Amino acid sequence: MRKLIAICLCSVLALAATSGRAEIVRGLYSAQVPVADQSAGALTAASREALSQVLVKISGSTGVLRNPDVAASMREARKHVLQYAYVRDNGEDGGGLEARFEFDDSWVVEMLTRAGEPLWTANRPLVLVWLVAEDAGGRYFVNHDSSPELAGQVLEAFARRGVPVQLPLFDLADSTALSTEEAWRLYGPALQAASTRYDVENFIAGRMVALSTGSATGDWSYFYEGDRIDRTVTAADAADFVERGVTIVAEDMAARYAVAPTLSDQGGLTLSVQGVQRYADYAGVVAWLEGLELIEHANVERISGDRIELRLQASAGAGQLASIIELNERLIPVPPQAPHIQLSYQWQN
Repeated sequence: MRKLIAICLCSVLALAATSGRAEIVRGLYSAQVPVADQSAGALTAASREALSQVLVKISGSTGVLRNPDVAASMREARKHVLQYAYVRDNGEDGGGLEARFEFDDSWVVEMLTRAGEPLWTANRPLVLVWLVAEDAGGRYFVNHDSSPELAGQVLEAFARRGVPVQLPLFDLADSTALSTEEAWRLYGPALQAASTRYDVENFIAGRMVALSTGSATGDWSYFYEGDRIDRTVTAADAADFVERGVTIVAEDMAARYAVAPTLSDQGGLTLSVQGVQRYADYAGVVAWLEGLELIEHANVERISGDRIELRLQASAGAGQLASIIELNERLIPVPPQAPHIQLSYQWQN
């Protein structure tokens, strides 16, 4: 089942997935990598490298590549490519040859499940990035105007890990709320206040010194749900410094949201949603639930007034699903109205 394609094409899904805290990430089963030439051998090698990137995005951690069962399955990467295309990158040397692969999502999910590795669904929290760099010219916020190359590296690095990202607007409101020096000091209250307008619960702030040797050093502070993670980083270059920050976010998020799939309960899980008054909302709720990789079917069993009851055929337990479903801020947890209901929500219009 091409669930991600269904997500992209289903117009009613936008009604259910609109959230300041999370977005549906597309392209999780695709990756683009350099390729030596267009020979069969080079294509096979590139397909394995592309699959390794996909597996890291899907599981949320680079640790998946150390699983011996996963390593064995990667030898079959070329067999499970749905489509590929050669492209030229935009490098200064005229553009190197790259290949973009799209893999069979069903095979990838089954392979990770057999290997006992977790799955991180496509519904993922949005991350805001405040980055201040220091060089011979002084300190400045990294954005598309001040340092387009580095800003692009930030966006690309998050995309490679499948984490939705946003850079601040750096308009008058931002400059009023947060100074360069406050950001450089990684001052939590000021960063939190400046991030409020973006309706995010996850943001990361960095300070980076670009050294004359080409290397970079500094610190990252990741803020989420009232917690904070601080890391000091010494990196080979600015791109590596950015990659280290992205890794902090991706690995921590995956630890909280990735789920080890289990054999689905034949009876399924019961979920109730109240406050559903329009057909568009009803259709959107069902489509959004079935768009989550861990839910195969969301069957409506009962409609009573503005309340619908569904039975979920899922490869995760109620508690695991709850942490993922609640990323959609239009589904508010409420006490169940009946003993047989395992998950209960209020639809927020």
